[in-house]
Amino acid sequence: QVQLVESGGDLVQFGGTLRLSCIASGFTFSRHAMSWYRQAPGKQRELIGTITGGGDSTWYEDSVKGRFIMSRDNVKNTLYLQMNSLKPDDTAIYYCNRATRGDDIWGQGTQVTVSS
Repeated sequence: QVQLVESGGDLVQFGGTLRLSCIASGFTFSRHAMSWYRQAPGKQRELIGTITGGGDSTWYEDSVKGRFIMSRDNVKNTLYLQMNSLKPDDTAIYYCNRATRGDDIWGQGTQVTVSS
């Protein structure tokens, strides 16, 4: 059974930093590209970044490019999101998941709130 447990969200000030973690289980982590998503209040969940299974390549959505950095530890089955220069528009619930999947299993997410 796939399980995804996100953590690290918090209330931070404009310009602050956070590091999110996602512990994955129930599938072969290293064989899957992984993504971070976020859902802001009143909006649909959006994809913000993807990292290959080996961690050698990443893609970021324009609004976070240059500020957010994805990484992964395939020994610990853990995905990370380093968030720098945070803005109020980054306020959302953040989720991780496999980049491609045949199910609709999600974790509970972790809340990030950025105050102005």
